[in-house]
Amino acid sequence: MSGGSRMPTAGDPAPRVSLHLLGGFQLLHDGVPVVVPRGLQRVIALIGLRPGATRSHLAGLLWPETSEERALSSLRTALWRLRQDPCCPLRTDGDTVRLGPTVHLDVDELVVAAARVRDGATPRGAAGAGRHDLLPGWYDDWVLLERERLRQLRLHMLEELAGNHLAAGRHGEALEAALEAMAAEPLRETPHRLVVRIHLAEGNAFEAVHSFYVYRDLLLRELRLEPSPAMTALLDDTLAPIRRASRPEPPQRRADRGRPAGPARPQRAAPPPSIPRGTP
Repeated sequence: MSGGSRMPTAGDPAPRVSLHLLGGFQLLHDGVPVVVPRGLQRVIALIGLRPGATRSHLAGLLWPETSEERALSSLRTALWRLRQDPCCPLRTDGDTVRLGPTVHLDVDELVVAAARVRDGATPRGAAGAGRHDLLPGWYDDWVLLERERLRQLRLHMLEELAGNHLAAGRHGEALEAALEAMAAEPLRETPHRLVVRIHLAEGNAFEAVHSFYVYRDLLLRELRLEPSPAMTALLDDTLAPIRRASRPEPPQRRADRGRPAGPARPQRAAPPPSIPRGTP
């Protein structure tokens, strides 16, 4: 590894080290990017995502197709190379390896924000946390697993955040969080359902109906599915007059409605009573 900053000397304050994994790998040392070979990037990234993992566990994930002995040897070599650099962000503790206590990891921002939202808080900037995918372009099994875990964590956080704002009457903030979730996964129904609820809470019936049919058309086009009964039920009261107006009338009622009104028909007089024969 190499960076553009000077070598630290005795008495210098502890360097600020940041590890960014969302949107791509980047290691910063006092704000200066550190050049890290791709093989060592994998080691640092995995240790950041699996804090406190044993060496055997790390080696098995990094080199799954080799024997355990050879994988452990490769890990020892990688850790030795990392420790030769003053910018090394790792600390070893017996059989475990973790990031140094002063290293800032961007993934932690998303995890902390999601925990606060679950507790009912609405932290500022939470809607933008974790907006980028984890290590795009990396296809290791452990990366794919962590990427999906963080994606689901963010989606649920955004939906909970929108619900918290909606319950507090902050419709603008609620809509922002719901739209962030919708952009992250356009076919997921929950954020669309939240958008409809927010518009209805604001009294914007047109916006609610429009959002419903935009999602319905998308779902039919992409998956040949209809929205769930839970989403349809949101608009039952709003759509009831429209459905009644578009419902076809029975043929007889249409014929009666189309016949011109004329003068009232004279009622036929009742026939006179018959007189029985033999009566004088």
